[in-house]
Amino acid sequence: MSPFRIAASLLALALAFPVSAADSAADRFKNLYEREWAWRLRESPQFASYLGDRSRDVELGHVDEPSQLRRLKELEAFQRELEAIPADQLDPADTINYAIYRSQLANRINGLRLKDYLLPMTSDSSFYADLMQMPESQKLKSAGDYRAYIAKLTAIPAYFDEHIVLLRQGVKIGMTLPQVVLQGRDGPLREIAEGKDLAKNPFYQPFTKLPSDISAEEAAALRREGEEAVRKHVVPAYAKLLKYFVDDYVPHARKTLGAYAMPNGKAYYQQQIREYTTLESSPDEIHAIGLGEVARIRAEMEKVMKEAKFDGDFAAFLTFLRSDAQFYAKTPRELLMTARDIAKRIDGELPKYFGKLPRLPYGVVAVPAAIAPYYTTGRYSGAPADGKTAGFYWVNTWKLEARPLYALPALTLHEAVPGHHLQGALASEQGEQPPFRRYSYISAFGEGWALYAEHLGVEMGIYETPYEHFGRLTYEMWRACRLVVDTGIHAKQWTREQALALLRDNTALSEHEITTEVDRYISWPGQALSYKLGELRIRELRAKAERELGTHFDLRAFHDAVLSLGSVPLPLLDQRVEQFIREGRTQPQ
Repeated sequence: MSPFRIAASLLALALAFPVSAADSAADRFKNLYEREWAWRLRESPQFASYLGDRSRDVELGHVDEPSQLRRLKELEAFQRELEAIPADQLDPADTINYAIYRSQLANRINGLRLKDYLLPMTSDSSFYADLMQMPESQKLKSAGDYRAYIAKLTAIPAYFDEHIVLLRQGVKIGMTLPQVVLQGRDGPLREIAEGKDLAKNPFYQPFTKLPSDISAEEAAALRREGEEAVRKHVVPAYAKLLKYFVDDYVPHARKTLGAYAMPNGKAYYQQQIREYTTLESSPDEIHAIGLGEVARIRAEMEKVMKEAKFDGDFAAFLTFLRSDAQFYAKTPRELLMTARDIAKRIDGELPKYFGKLPRLPYGVVAVPAAIAPYYTTGRYSGAPADGKTAGFYWVNTWKLEARPLYALPALTLHEAVPGHHLQGALASEQGEQPPFRRYSYISAFGEGWALYAEHLGVEMGIYETPYEHFGRLTYEMWRACRLVVDTGIHAKQWTREQALALLRDNTALSEHEITTEVDRYISWPGQALSYKLGELRIRELRAKAERELGTHFDLRAFHDAVLSLGSVPLPLLDQRVEQFIREGRTQPQ
């Protein structure tokens, strides 16, 4: 976009949302975040489409460095405007909104200053693999929708070219993913670039089942245009990116592991900690917490092993759990059906523990085949904002010998209910929240809550055997090890073997899971810290509320209070629980 068009766009925004000196702090704040949100959707057409805004549905957006630097300047202008608003004049609800928004702006600005856009992928997700989900997420109901989709397909080559320029710049300055985590990550690229069967190409899939109200003549034309877009634009774009990835990026990626080795690496890692944990903790502090948790959980695991009456030491028990056929599904369907059974058992217990439940349902499906080989064991995929699509709990059915059934209760509690689906659906149904809160995800809260949900499963009676209890402890140990591994790699120059050994010696995770997870921590600094730190804080706050309220404590009300604000930084959660305790003291016995 030219400077003239940018200036014209900003002027139009100012005219559309006039602000006067006499406006209240609340008016100025609302005016600011509404303008910034409208700007954000224009800058991110894929995100806008996901939220149901189809006004720029023919675009993929720009990721080139000039666009990134322009965004940085505009965000800095929004930040200056925000700082000029007297926050002490806001009411309690807007005080919370202000704190969250201020943190969001700061994180985005700091990320751009540290050039995080030079790392547009991790070991289990990437711009090119994520784009393959577009055919499923795109709501195609009319010929116009299909033509907008075709326009997006033709935009893929330019979109990839911009990414290649960024990746080249990252190689030049040493800001790349470590070479060790890139092996096999060209799989999604090969699927498109080398796939011979058009019918199996995910980008062509929407053209195999056009809506019945589109005429036969129009449908034939759309199929021809779709095939041309896939053959002439999509496949060559993936082939070009594959060649660059294999011939240039991987060979020249850095050999070091930790963030400390990148330009401004220490500052980058501290910003990652700040963004994902919402805390100002140092790597050393987090490392020490992790070591303490590893020791505590290991003692619990030893106790459960004895309850299982296993005749052998801890290492032998782990080998038994990783290898005995009784613990593994024989077919993908068996794994999915077991997960669905557990999910429905949990559903039946929810009213005992929550006063408010979401209206949005969820489904249980397999992780898409294209990404399953290097994807995590399970994940929650939230529903689009169209109100017509459920959320989905994804279960990885690839490599069944790496997916133990005894871990499924903990996984289901975490990814579905009362974990991510329950928390995320309740947050999205809080219509009164500003959009920057309704559609944001604060990892320390969301992942902390989901790990807390795994522990809550003990009270709910979901774990039925010593092996399932051990599975839960394995998952908790996994998250404790993350604190040690993440800080060890990114601040203490740990080797990959040290990280693998810690998980191998203390969890029943399969070798495939251990390798996949360690590569995830290497490629995604800081994110893995959010789980355990968030869970510890929620459990500490619950213990404090129980202690101070005594017989006044109501667990259902506590859970409703924790979830009532949506996704919030941990310091704001502290304040909400303090309010819950004050209110609880006034209740009659």
